[in-house]
Amino acid sequence: MNITIVAGARPNFMKIAPIIHEIKKQQTEGYSINYRLVHTGQHYDKNLSDTFFEELNIPHPDANLNVQSGTQAEQTGAIMTTFEKDLEQHPTDLVIVVGDVTSTMACTIVAKKAHIKVAHVEAGIRSGDMTMPEEVNRIVTDSITDYFFTTSTIANTNLLQLGNAESSIFFVGNVMIDTLLNNIGRIKKPDFWNDLNLRNQDYFVLTLHRPSNVDGEHNLKTLIDTIMENCGNKPVVFPVHPRTQKLLEKLDINYDNLHFVAPQGYLSFIYLVKNAKAILTDSGGITEEATVLNIPCITFRDTTERPETCSLGTNILVGTDISKINQAFDKLHQNQWQQTTIPEL
Repeated sequence: MNITIVAGARPNFMKIAPIIHEIKKQQTEGYSINYRLVHTGQHYDKNLSDTFFEELNIPHPDANLNVQSGTQAEQTGAIMTTFEKDLEQHPTDLVIVVGDVTSTMACTIVAKKAHIKVAHVEAGIRSGDMTMPEEVNRIVTDSITDYFFTTSTIANTNLLQLGNAESSIFFVGNVMIDTLLNNIGRIKKPDFWNDLNLRNQDYFVLTLHRPSNVDGEHNLKTLIDTIMENCGNKPVVFPVHPRTQKLLEKLDINYDNLHFVAPQGYLSFIYLVKNAKAILTDSGGITEEATVLNIPCITFRDTTERPETCSLGTNILVGTDISKINQAFDKLHQNQWQQTTIPEL
């Protein structure tokens, strides 16, 4: 059996690592499985792509489509055009896509039009927020996928309600957390740890990249000002996504304890998360990592495609509502954070 695995952006790399490791294990046990790894190049900064292959012990891709950035339509079209050519040159029996980035949707469409079956890892999750590009990607991908590999029973229910056959849905758990647990003993201090005088459980990690939060100068500045007012004098470490960096350069944001750093490799970023007082984010995947590591997480979104991180985990949704943000920080400072458990699988 020949399999093509697609990775396009930072969240994908953590999800493909355990899949590749399992395929290699099956190969040593005599199974006839061959795989080919295609990196679309959707993320092209070294700290957002190449580093992950090295740190997670994943072979470098068999092909890099070098799509890079552009508008949603430009990027989608470029991925589809280049992936179509790759599939023509390298026939396969199955395409595996992971997550919900543009590459996931684009490569699924190309594979299905070429009459190739598709397996979607992390299928069935929904935020209900159609303003998110990722939500569109999830809906389109799952509407034509053949095999659904899910991370939660909620995702199973979503897929069944859409009329998918139960026999095509496999509740396998969270592959990104497999990567976390497999590498937790290898995490390492970032180079700037001592320079910033960071101490365990005495700093915050901030990540922002959603268009709704970072595409408007006023919105971004108001959000950061509110966050900093609630963090007191504690350091706030902000690995800056390229999308956000462009906007920050225009804003007059000056706090002695707000530290802009480059995007981090996987091992150093998880070290930051594991030892933080709390995570401040608009990401989805980080809320899962925070839950497993039992680190309080404040999410600047009104909805989440990972509701179990709120009902069972360490995550609280506050959107950009200043009163909700203040209330969440009050709970944190008063050591009244919600009691949590780790969701199934």
